[in-house]
Amino acid sequence: MIIILDEIDLMNDDSVLMKLSRAEEAGKIDCSVGVIAISNKIQYVDNVNERVKSSFQHKELFFKPYDANQLREIMFNREDAFQDGVLSEDVIPLSAAFAAQEHGDARKAIDILRHAGEVAYEAGAEQVTEEHVRQAQQHAEKDRFRELVNGAPTQAKAALLALTELSVNSNDDAFLTSRVYDQYERICNHLDMDILSVRRFRDILKEQAFLGVVEIEKINKGSAGGIHLQNRLIEDPQVVRETILEDSRMQDWTRE
Repeated sequence: MIIILDEIDLMNDDSVLMKLSRAEEAGKIDCSVGVIAISNKIQYVDNVNERVKSSFQHKELFFKPYDANQLREIMFNREDAFQDGVLSEDVIPLSAAFAAQEHGDARKAIDILRHAGEVAYEAGAEQVTEEHVRQAQQHAEKDRFRELVNGAPTQAKAALLALTELSVNSNDDAFLTSRVYDQYERICNHLDMDILSVRRFRDILKEQAFLGVVEIEKINKGSAGGIHLQNRLIEDPQVVRETILEDSRMQDWTRE
């Protein structure tokens, strides 16, 4: 039996993996089980329980993101979604180039093309042009960002809200982890949430950096000061704040 688990990093814990790895041994099934676990987070395995790793004896396979040429081929197959002559010649190559530069994701490339068509339609244009693609790319990136933040766990949203509040209420745009953590504690206390350890809090910020929501920079303050981490939001803080506060649990923070 082969079981495929897509976006496995969204699972809350490893209990399902443990049960699958022990199913035959426990007499739950009478056949061997193979699991194909798919994730776009290369650090996912690092967070898996050691017992699960030992039981699965997994092998990792890495697939490179699509390049611009591959994305073009994929997108040409979607060209028939538009009427003949509607797409100018540079629309698909530019959409593919944008997607390849950012993430190499075919779905995102198709989203850019779709948004370009919508932008052209709303503008009353007879043809989708390069300028429509450029506008669509910005739109798609905002959609991607909102998708990332809306899908983040509550603790991650609290961490991002802490960084957001500092950014909105300060002339600075980058903050030491210790300062962000202090703000995070205030938010958790106000929202009656559990407060994570500093170490776990740092891990959350690193995860958000991997996803492209936060940028982390090492600051060397010399032999006396040591090395510190500064965190900054990549997206407009006001946009981040609005997105986080769409979560009803986080809205209580505005009543502080």
